[in-house]
Amino acid sequence: MKIRLMLALLLVLAIVVACAPAPTATPVPPTAAPKPTDAPKPTDAPKPTAAPAATSAPAATTVPPTAAPAATKAPEPTAAPAQPYKGANLRILVANHPWYDYLKTILPDFQKATGINVTLENYAENDLVQKLTTEFTAGGSTVDAFMQRPLQEGKLFAQNGWYVDLNTFIKDAKKTPDTYNFADFQKAAIGTETVKDMLTGIPIVTEQEVLYYRKDLYQAAGLQAPKTLDELEAAAAKLTDKSKQQFGFIARGQGNPAVTQFSSYLYSYGGDWFDQNTKKATLNTPEAIAAFTLFGKLHKNYAPPGTTNMSWPQAVAVFAQGSVASYTDANSIFANLLDPTKSTVAEKTGVVVFPAGPKGSVPYSVTSWGLSIAASSKNKDAAWEFVKWATSKEIVLKEQGVGANPGARASVWADPVGKSKFPADWVAAQVASANGRGYDRPLVVQVGAARDIIGTIITAAINGEDVTAAANKANADFQKLLDSEPK
Repeated sequence: MKIRLMLALLLVLAIVVACAPAPTATPVPPTAAPKPTDAPKPTDAPKPTAAPAATSAPAATTVPPTAAPAATKAPEPTAAPAQPYKGANLRILVANHPWYDYLKTILPDFQKATGINVTLENYAENDLVQKLTTEFTAGGSTVDAFMQRPLQEGKLFAQNGWYVDLNTFIKDAKKTPDTYNFADFQKAAIGTETVKDMLTGIPIVTEQEVLYYRKDLYQAAGLQAPKTLDELEAAAAKLTDKSKQQFGFIARGQGNPAVTQFSSYLYSYGGDWFDQNTKKATLNTPEAIAAFTLFGKLHKNYAPPGTTNMSWPQAVAVFAQGSVASYTDANSIFANLLDPTKSTVAEKTGVVVFPAGPKGSVPYSVTSWGLSIAASSKNKDAAWEFVKWATSKEIVLKEQGVGANPGARASVWADPVGKSKFPADWVAAQVASANGRGYDRPLVVQVGAARDIIGTIITAAINGEDVTAAANKANADFQKLLDSEPK
């Protein structure tokens, strides 16, 4: 029995010993445990030996957050363009114009890229001005941006405080990066949009005065395209045969509308409407009287009858019928003269720089249409995003190269695509005229009344009346207008 009892005790002891944890299992070094599950719990192992485990384990879960620069791997910052004005709603008023016709076809690109919603409202030119005037005068307008004619409404709108000065955006590097390249705009075009150092808008459509001429008639007469106004007069005389209803010259002759096209004659003779410093009218200076006299002589002696009733549509129609050899007017009407479907002499018509007078060739070079931001807009920053996009080199290149709308960026005129929609001689004349005089009418608030006054001299000159007497009277009337202008 004792022997059996001892054997039983030995057996129990052996079982207990076999089941007890081995004392050598707790100090296992990190290298002895390739898997995290094989390593002892942190409470079972001394902390100094447990620390190296993080460097020996390749699993991502053991890497501290600071060891993995997630920001450099995450694609979010560059995955999509920033849309700081997403959800903004812009109301933009535009004129019925080819610039608008093309813009509306690419507008979805802007809306998709920025998240900005744009509503375009289009009106006839005079209706647009009336709409803007009515809303701005009444107050509470929701117009954010709008097309405008700086030479016609610029001073009035500026006086009334209806513009945002876009210099505030141009000079802000955060809102206008260097890639916009404001310096790329032609100086004369920017000058048109500037009123007392305020940038009232960004140019979108420009024009200059040029000379259209019949290449076949000039060649048959042994003449070159006129380079001076004296040569223009001589050519007009030689190419006029009233018995055959053939005339050497035509231009707008109706008083008020003729003022803009007469301006290049005035400037090339060294004259101007008034002294910009003294505000004194200068319609009766020797230079001005000489320019009025030549303009009247060209009409009276070498143009078809009735030019005192002609604005550009009537003058274009006469030239397009083939009975006139020379025509001075805006280069923006070229499609009416160089399109075979609109002109019987399209392929025979050439374009050259405005002929030089005593003071050289000084044609007007103006912004006929610009894009502005309303001072009352509650979305000025979003509106600037639109203006900035619509006047960027990329969009101007499309407007010009596809839509045939002549813009104001020098780089676009240097690009073959930008010139592709225009005849080569037309482009040469445009580029040579780009830095001409930045206005084609007096820079006054009462511009309509001023044009009416100046128009009386033009009418008198065409009718063969006393130009000096007409100029003296008009100068006195114009001075009264200047004196009544806001200071």
